[in-house]
Amino acid sequence: MPLSLEEYGIAQMYMVTKMQQKNTTGTEGVELLESRPFEDDVYGKGRYTPKVYRLQSKVPAWLRKFAPPHALDVQEEAWSAYPRCKSVLKCAHFTRFRLTIETVHRADNGHLENLINQVHGLSKEQLAARQVEYIDIDIPGKDCWSYVVGNCSIDFSKFKSARIDRGPLPKGWQDRCDPVMTAYKLVTIDAPYWGFGRRLEQALLAGERALFLESHRHCFGWIDEWYGMTVQQIDELLQPNDSTLNERIVKPALMMSIEYFSGESPPDGEGIYSKKSQSVS
Repeated sequence: MPLSLEEYGIAQMYMVTKMQQKNTTGTEGVELLESRPFEDDVYGKGRYTPKVYRLQSKVPAWLRKFAPPHALDVQEEAWSAYPRCKSVLKCAHFTRFRLTIETVHRADNGHLENLINQVHGLSKEQLAARQVEYIDIDIPGKDCWSYVVGNCSIDFSKFKSARIDRGPLPKGWQDRCDPVMTAYKLVTIDAPYWGFGRRLEQALLAGERALFLESHRHCFGWIDEWYGMTVQQIDELLQPNDSTLNERIVKPALMMSIEYFSGESPPDGEGIYSKKSQSVS
């Protein structure tokens, strides 16, 4: 990203708020269940925010054949201690499914191999199993997932901020841009289901890649909207927005497997210290 770590912290908060608002209707969207501070020895101080995603219309048609609509609601636990974050997503209907995203943000251009190897502290087995992808915000998404997520149509090879001297982004901009930062994301998927598990994993990887690309393209594309805002101003923007989003969603009569989000400590093996899967991407 052509941003400093401090700028990206603001941009990300603004982007998440705006994208959630754009994708929330009377029946679908993101419901925030709780927002409270947490502190531990690994992540330090941060905020814990469990959510429920009701986005049935964005689920592939072939997957909808396996479960009724509300059974595909996705439950997320998120620990944000910027510049480190972790999210764990589960689905009540597919109890063995688990998707974990761990993110470390660094003030570099993403080309340092030693950082790619060591930033997440992976074992030799995980390093051998992982697949590395570079996502360049200057290259627009062209697959169906990008349109499902919310395609950003800005041409960054011509884009220039009206408020600050940032942009355009020519080919190879990462090597010449100052400031610059990288979000290193470790995506781990467990979908141990015979017959469609592999297909589900590939669909989710494609969806996450599109989400990473489009959300970060929006981050930079909206720079003239968020630039100059403070963390306090973003917090003030988030609070009424979270309440509004929750009110706009018509809740189903039954919310399945909500016990993990009751505020109680998750069972052993769950939550922020959960064991990583050996399937690393």
